[in-house]
Amino acid sequence: MGLSVVLEDENGNPIHMVLDPRNHLHGLLPAHDDDSFQCLRMIDWYGDTVFNQLQMSLFLEEWQRLKSKAKSEEEHKLLLEIEKLAFDCQSEQHEYLRFIGD
Repeated sequence: MGLSVVLEDENGNPIHMVLDPRNHLHGLLPAHDDDSFQCLRMIDWYGDTVFNQLQMSLFLEEWQRLKSKAKSEEEHKLLLEIEKLAFDCQSEQHEYLRFIGD
């Protein structure tokens, strides 16, 4: 199973969720030692990684670069769904984007 991505409120309650059952993100996200990605390289495959509203500008900038790596329609759709959660997180206070690892 791949990562789950959840937009949640300040109490940790899920607002929207995107699942990656085919583990596409594993091939799309940068390696942990890729210094050209300051946010996305920090996503932990086996734990949780949480981003807040203030981090969304840099997150979305890096996400745009990541979208160019999508090879299939399924990968592209997954990245767009997660991008929508990130835009929602950016526009609302007290919402967080959580990547949940295995």
